[in-house]
Amino acid sequence: MIKDWAGGPRVNQKGSRPAVRKPHRAFRPQALALASLAAFTCAQVLPAAADPVEDFYKGKTISMLVSSAPGGVNDLVGRLLAQYLPKYIPGHPNMIVQNQTTAGGLVLGNRMYSVAEKDGTVIAIVERSTPQLAVQGEPNAKFDPLKFTWLGSVSSYANDAYLLEVNSSFPAKTVQDLMKKDSPVARVGTTGAGASNLVFSVLAKDALGINLQVVRGYRGASRVFLAQQSGELDGQIVGFSSLQAGQAALWKEGFFRPLLAFGRTTRDPALPDVPTARELVKDPATLSLLKFAEAPFFAALPVLAPPGVPADRAAALEKAFMQTVQDPDFKKTAIEKMHLDLSPIDGAGVRKVIQEMKDTPPDVIERFNKIVNLKK
Repeated sequence: MIKDWAGGPRVNQKGSRPAVRKPHRAFRPQALALASLAAFTCAQVLPAAADPVEDFYKGKTISMLVSSAPGGVNDLVGRLLAQYLPKYIPGHPNMIVQNQTTAGGLVLGNRMYSVAEKDGTVIAIVERSTPQLAVQGEPNAKFDPLKFTWLGSVSSYANDAYLLEVNSSFPAKTVQDLMKKDSPVARVGTTGAGASNLVFSVLAKDALGINLQVVRGYRGASRVFLAQQSGELDGQIVGFSSLQAGQAALWKEGFFRPLLAFGRTTRDPALPDVPTARELVKDPATLSLLKFAEAPFFAALPVLAPPGVPADRAAALEKAFMQTVQDPDFKKTAIEKMHLDLSPIDGAGVRKVIQEMKDTPPDVIERFNKIVNLKK
């Protein structure tokens, strides 16, 4: 082939021009738009990805187990949760409340740990002291509290207090009056062994030096209140919210005089003149004892599922719990009708409280066990 030095095309020996190859046509924008539209249309036709949690819970029934008899605060909270929680669980399962009237918090804790179904169809509201029993070394506690699937706690005691209160007719006007050598001794009523009112009455007397006579054996809080009204007792240690809800008329009349608040790191804004127990403590060892004793209040109404619940269901249950306690109707009922301290924390918050209990020095726990008369 001979090249034309003038820049013309090459020609073959016979003088004919070779065929010219046409360049590739660029992909036009219109074609790109049509392809995108087709892909979008196909995506719309394909079914959405299934939610395995929703598929699991659809048509199921969740059991809410409560370790107390009907009418107690745990029972009331459990029933309130059962009304609203299914709304926020994918698949909207049914929920029923089952009272374990013969099972204390310890028995229910053992059941949830080892026997209850671990598929997310059983949850429970347990006594606030249940996790602490395992940390104390209670021999009948057959569970590790950190391994439960914690949904959260309805209350962290942010708006409550565990009050030492006396009748307004009692001579002592302040807790300092009850700590003087010549002060009168206040007779305080308590219920069953291991009850919080007994634990803190003994702690107030033996560790804080408050002049109390601990009267044991009353069958329920209502009996203690009746004994207080009759003059058989001078006072008791009781939850502030319980006092306001259960004895509203007497509280408004000024029948009760609060002297000291347990379960708080700062004074309750509603009771600015009532010191916290921590304000009275100067000894570091006693302060550690008090912190361990008070720890369950900071996860006061805890809700859990067994260990081993599939991760996606566990996450859905915890998310639903936190959405439930923020529900406007739930909040209105809990605060205005039930007079609950609604200060929720999530599962991580509950685990933090338990870990802090576990980090308590062994000698402090041993001292606490002597106060509550725990025999290993």
